[in-house]
Amino acid sequence: MDIYEMVESGDLPVPECAKTLGFELISYSSEKMEMKARFFARESFLNPAGTIQGGFLCAMLDDVMGPALVFSLNIGQFAPTLELKTQFVRPAKVGPLEGVGRVVSKGGTVCFLEGELIQEGKIIARATATTLIKGQSL
Repeated sequence: MDIYEMVESGDLPVPECAKTLGFELISYSSEKMEMKARFFARESFLNPAGTIQGGFLCAMLDDVMGPALVFSLNIGQFAPTLELKTQFVRPAKVGPLEGVGRVVSKGGTVCFLEGELIQEGKIIARATATTLIKGQSL
């Protein structure tokens, strides 16, 4: 059983931080190394301007890009983020957002990822990330 199958079956629980963001796994393609998820931005995520605070959006992006890579790793491996760059395209509001994360390049240890958050059919934010594969490969 691989990591994706463990998450899908419930044998590997969704982390509490992802639950806070209203994370719901939609799909994963091992061929594309792409993951889709849904989040729910709550009223408690609002900043003083009345829009979703950017840190929550970054966390959502991290939670679609990271698993797109981690689902392709061996059990015992993990991939901490070395760098995360986010572009905020338009404000997000309370409600559902869809996220897509994909692996752009997977090297022996260094990987490059990208992702988008979409709300009501419009891109809210985009991100790129660099990660480092650690742990034992089987």
